[in-house]
Amino acid sequence: MKYILVLYYSGHGSTSEMARQIAHGIEQQNGIEARIRTVPPVSAICESTGNSIPDSGAPYATLNDLRKCSGLALGSPSHFGNMAAPLKYFIDSTSSLWLSGELTGKPAAVFTSAASLHGGHETTLISMMHPLLHHGMIILGLPYSEVTLLHTKTGGTPYGPSHYSGTENNPSLSKDEQSLCQSLGKRLANTAIKLDS
Repeated sequence: MKYILVLYYSGHGSTSEMARQIAHGIEQQNGIEARIRTVPPVSAICESTGNSIPDSGAPYATLNDLRKCSGLALGSPSHFGNMAAPLKYFIDSTSSLWLSGELTGKPAAVFTSAASLHGGHETTLISMMHPLLHHGMIILGLPYSEVTLLHTKTGGTPYGPSHYSGTENNPSLSKDEQSLCQSLGKRLANTAIKLDS
């Protein structure tokens, strides 16, 4: 079965919830499924190693998950307007896929969460696009035909869905945020199916 890889890092649960909503949108399309994966945290101690399987939540991603996907949704919380270090660490390990061109021509999209409305939503999304462009992926955003973008009072950008968690790190998505995540999932799935036919 063809699948879209929904790959993310989440510190407080918001980005994880967005990943679930995107997966829900993907799985509304026939002929493709969502595969949700995460990445482990990065340790400040050089010799520290963590478990190869997380205690809870999605399994850790492998390069094979990326290699065999029909499309990619990449998500991270905003850390000073940039993707989180654990996600960047994983992306930095994908040179072999870049050398072989195995992601070239596949559709990709990005999503993020931040504690404030001005916490770097759009720059974080763009920071995740850079390596995907180097891989030759086709970047999808959210067009303004998604009318939710016109009236959302929480997260949402044309670069991809975002979530405003507030200073309490509330992982609950607003109705608008849920809608935009699901719309992106559907768009990604539809594009992957069209490109693969």
